[in-house]
Amino acid sequence: MKSFSTLVSVLIILGVVYWSFSDMKPSLPSEKSTSKTEFSLENALFHLKNISTQVHHVGSKNHKEVQNYIVRELQNMGLETEIQTQTAINKKWFAATTSENILARIKGSENGKALLLLTHYDSNPHSALGASDAGSGVVTILEGIRAFLAKKTKPKNDIIILISDAEELGLLGAKAFVNAHSWVKDIGLVLNFEARGSGGPSYMLMETNGKNSKLLGEFLAAKPNYPAANSLMYSIYKKLPNDTDLTVFREEANINGFNFAFIGDHFDYHTAQDSYERLDRETLLHQADYFTTTVNYFANSDLSNLNSEEDFVYVNFPFIRLLTFPFTWVTPLLIIAVALFLVLIFFGITKRKLSLKGIIKGLGIFLMSILLCGGISFGLWKLILMIHPEYKDMLHGFTYNGYQYITAFVFLNLWILFKCYKYIHKHQKTTDLLIAPILIWLIINFLISGSLKGAGFFIIPVFCALAILTLAIFMDLEEKSKRILFTIISVPTIYIFAPLVKMFPVGLGLKILFVSAIFIVLVFGLMILTFHQNKNFWMQKTVGFFAIIFFGLATYNSGFSYDKKKPNSLVYIQNSDDKTAYYGTYNHTLDEYTKQIFDENATKGSILNAETRSKYNTRFTYHKKTDFKNLQSSEITLDLDTVIGNKRFIEISISSEKKANKLEFITKKELKLHQFKVNDVLVNDGKNYIVKKGTFLIYHIGNQDKAVTLSFSVSKEYEFDIILNEIYYDLLENPKFILTPRTDKMMPMPFVTNDAIIISKKVKL
Repeated sequence: MKSFSTLVSVLIILGVVYWSFSDMKPSLPSEKSTSKTEFSLENALFHLKNISTQVHHVGSKNHKEVQNYIVRELQNMGLETEIQTQTAINKKWFAATTSENILARIKGSENGKALLLLTHYDSNPHSALGASDAGSGVVTILEGIRAFLAKKTKPKNDIIILISDAEELGLLGAKAFVNAHSWVKDIGLVLNFEARGSGGPSYMLMETNGKNSKLLGEFLAAKPNYPAANSLMYSIYKKLPNDTDLTVFREEANINGFNFAFIGDHFDYHTAQDSYERLDRETLLHQADYFTTTVNYFANSDLSNLNSEEDFVYVNFPFIRLLTFPFTWVTPLLIIAVALFLVLIFFGITKRKLSLKGIIKGLGIFLMSILLCGGISFGLWKLILMIHPEYKDMLHGFTYNGYQYITAFVFLNLWILFKCYKYIHKHQKTTDLLIAPILIWLIINFLISGSLKGAGFFIIPVFCALAILTLAIFMDLEEKSKRILFTIISVPTIYIFAPLVKMFPVGLGLKILFVSAIFIVLVFGLMILTFHQNKNFWMQKTVGFFAIIFFGLATYNSGFSYDKKKPNSLVYIQNSDDKTAYYGTYNHTLDEYTKQIFDENATKGSILNAETRSKYNTRFTYHKKTDFKNLQSSEITLDLDTVIGNKRFIEISISSEKKANKLEFITKKELKLHQFKVNDVLVNDGKNYIVKKGTFLIYHIGNQDKAVTLSFSVSKEYEFDIILNEIYYDLLENPKFILTPRTDKMMPMPFVTNDAIIISKKVKL
């Protein structure tokens, strides 16, 4: 009967894990929607196919075509559109361009604050197709607005539609709108639709300069059917440098909002595989659900004051979808839990259900389990990277077989846990083993209460475990009933933490597998009375078997294919000053494509002044000297150079017959610019612009740009040491280069300057 109760418990656990994931996003409907007032997945996919067939980064031909398509669709709905053309600069990213935002406005019946619907239409340079990021947001808004207008009901609030430009370059379209458009003062709330992968649930993430209680209450009042959210993400997000368009509205205009973004299948993010075919349809439906519920609600609610005086903890929870309680409850709940814990220990020892020796033994085993699972997971992933160095070329940190690795590590850690607890399987007072996990959880909650209150829901598993401890001390239940009952009491714990075990390594990379391992140990510890067995260790053998199976599957699927393309890179660098030229690559493992250039004569390491800024601060892994082709570079014209008092005033313009894709300006020593302007737009609000060393401006050439003008003043004694890198994304098309193209199992590496010609020269001032 013990084996039967164990089997039932395992089935309950598996069912709850499945439940926790299935509650987070909708399933595809069995029939197509025929109502004109409902969101049509087919219509949305039709738009997506049209806008994501080609790369459409800022300045590209297809960028303008996608813009025209979106404008046409908005006009077909009877909306008047506007293109806001404006140079914008983001000092944090050293980025600038002339952005072209798409705007439309639906007039409301009242004069309250407007609701802004936000996403972006540019794809990441230079090879991303942008179906998910953020084509999914574009089509969610296009089809969502069509269905909304089909109801022919006038909203109370104005609805502003902003399909921003140049988000991928540094949130530049959003900055252009916030800094230069008159509508920004009308906005009361922003709904932003984003993506950082091509599948999985879409998470709700609030942005506010204040507290979250009103925003959370209004979000729940909108009644989304699949709210996927937790306040741990909210608290962490507020501590990190954020990077969505919505951040600009919060930081520079003090406007609150919601991000709706998905991160699953992270390996597709910013790549040529971010395609129409690979976008998860259920994920798109999840975005549609957020859109329809929130727009219908916020278009008719008061948006004038969504600021709060109180923060709330919130987390996905069985049946009620989202459990909430104030931050102010975190410390009192902890105090109550500690008091209950001490009382239960007293009664446990008094009733001889607990022993001091057993508690100490349990603490030792539990701490050893944390160290072993965390340490082995960390070290094993390092070993896997040594065995598969090609994984380092996937800069996301999440491999195509990443889900198989997550599953394998879950089973491996369970095997380690069963192995650890096997050494004390003869211990009679099994209740002793629950004390250490509760103690550690209480310590974690104490730390949380002071610095990370968004993780206040970590107290919920403690109360579940205290309920188990109470039953174990005061009731003499049959073994078979006890095991099943304790598993049922642990349902909230499993429901909350199962998605987190997956979410962390997906969102932050497989290097974070050790964090998931620690979560597994913590949850296992609270469920030890479910898992602990005196004689039968079939569960250990079973999880060990599955660990081997999934590590085997991950290894079998470690290669690349048509559907799992290998990222690679190639760049030509011409130094126009010393008449030298090199090829460079960011690849750690060379393949057919890169080996056409790099052989045994290639030099490991980087090239001075040749790299452009990238998200991951990557550097060339190999470079090789090659023929100097004397490619024509841009013309730098000194339009103004005059000294007034102790300041030197300079204005230069950069232009060329063949437009570069971007210009990167690098200073070799500390640079202090006064009244720095790009295309007559002030940088840093006219304050002094100081860069110690390195890149101080990256200008991405937009569709409207004929030339780029920089003006500033410096102290008259200052001697410039500035390098200009001109980047052209046409290495593979340029007739001066004969290169074998990639196979269909390869794609350009994302996040770095790739397939590019870089012409480097000193700026003489």
